Amino acid sequence: MAFNAPAKRAGTSIKPLGGTEKAAALLLAMGRELSGGLLREFDPEEIKLVTRAAAELKPISGPELEAIIEEFAQNFSEGPNIFGTVGELEKLLNGVLPPEQITDIISEVLGNKTKSVWERISLVSESLLANYLLKEHPQTAALILSRVKPACAARVMSHLPPDIRHDLMRRMLSLKPVVEDAMSIIEKTMHEDFMINFARNLASDTYPRMADIINKMERTQMEESLKNLTESRPKSAEILKGMLFTFDDIVNLTAKARMLIFDQVPTDRVVMALKGSDTTFRELILSSLASRTRRLVDHELANGIPANQREILDARRAITDLALDMAGRGEIELNPDQEDQPVFT
Repeated sequence: MAFNAPAKRAGTSIKPLGGTEKAAALLLAMGRELSGGLLREFDPEEIKLVTRAAAELKPISGPELEAIIEEFAQNFSEGPNIFGTVGELEKLLNGVLPPEQITDIISEVLGNKTKSVWERISLVSESLLANYLLKEHPQTAALILSRVKPACAARVMSHLPPDIRHDLMRRMLSLKPVVEDAMSIIEKTMHEDFMINFARNLASDTYPRMADIINKMERTQMEESLKNLTESRPKSAEILKGMLFTFDDIVNLTAKARMLIFDQVPTDRVVMALKGSDTTFRELILSSLASRTRRLVDHELANGIPANQREILDARRAITDLALDMAGRGEIELNPDQEDQPVFT
């Protein structure tokens, strides 16, 4: 087919080519040998569409064809990421190789792939794996934890609520041997959920990790970092702000959570942390203390003994770190439901 189009007349409106027409033009330009191989991958309906478009195609000039090729190359290079699965491999080989040969290949691929799947999963973020296990049946979660490396299992368990953690430990102690077919299904699922989709999972785990880093910073450094991030990536900064927790945020916790925290804080540290705080904040914290501890703290604060600003910040940081650790173990909730939060009027 000729692609040289007659010169365009001034003011003539030419309808742009559609996707099917562009595909037809590319196939015609490729010639019979190359296009024939591609057409074998089309289903009957697609072949009808593209052949009809080719039959009705208007003359296309060299520059226009180059533009189509360039568009195709650009779209191909910017296309979606490709994630392979065993199912996709079977589709690719079906009709090309005999069924028995396909079975042998799939078996070999699965064997090589699952051989190290547990070692690879042991490298996954513990918070990510913990969230995954919370959605699984407890017996399946126990089996998974029994297969990953002990260090990984320990880290994951530290992210689980105590009742779930204890239940999983009991289940792990009473696990029975799993038949090979069932284990193959679990390994295949774990491979696809973590190894194939690992790039996607990394993105979802980035913000919690970054929030944890910022939470460990000094207050001035935290504010500087967030200010800089707000200027360069405002959306990311907004997401991170919602995940941060500071000493001042203790007032947003439930009364029960505050009591659990301050039950573990030495009296002298509570005194130091409350120095320089406003009356409303101080009263709320004092209400979270046991009666005897509150009297001691009240007495120390009433003495008005001055303290170094660094000592105050260190005491507040220690209490904040304790709250974050307790939240990580599932002992308290840092972001309680709105109806559980105190309201000040």
